[in-house]
Amino acid sequence: MSATNILYRDLPSPLGTMIAGTTGDGICFLEWQDRGGIERILDRVAKRFRRGTQPGDHQHLDKLEKELARYFEGKLTTFTVPIDVTGTPFERQVWRELQRIPYGKTRTYGEMAERLGRPGAQRAVGRANGANFLSIVIPCHRVIDAAGKLHGYGGGIWRKKYLLELEAGVAPAQLQLQIKADVK
Repeated sequence: MSATNILYRDLPSPLGTMIAGTTGDGICFLEWQDRGGIERILDRVAKRFRRGTQPGDHQHLDKLEKELARYFEGKLTTFTVPIDVTGTPFERQVWRELQRIPYGKTRTYGEMAERLGRPGAQRAVGRANGANFLSIVIPCHRVIDAAGKLHGYGGGIWRKKYLLELEAGVAPAQLQLQIKADVK
């Protein structure tokens, strides 16, 4: 194992396989595998972190896998796994604010901009949301438009809907039945 490479591995979820990686300091990405394919994801990560990537195991990946399982069971509301993110100062500010959105709650892009002291910066908030590499852990799925509609989630609106319903208390088993019905 090279200390400079990002270690990654697949993680199961009820919404499809995810891929996660760690720098060693913390989880640096968690993405849906079908979001552009593994090679595209790894290329984006390598460019952002200016490091190579390689398959591997790490205690942060183990902890993330356990926490994700508990999250999808409806038993975890706050992630404690260490994270290591890199982005512009504004992106990092948006991501910190995303982590302040309580489990089971949503905010609009406008509310996010106001909280950041940047009224009218909804589009910039949306771009920073889209630049988030840590799906679920940094809960960009909790941001909705001013009309209360769901859009702008890289993992797909159906996943965003599932995550919000899970956090609203819909039983995971019921959500699985909904997904199966939606796919038919």
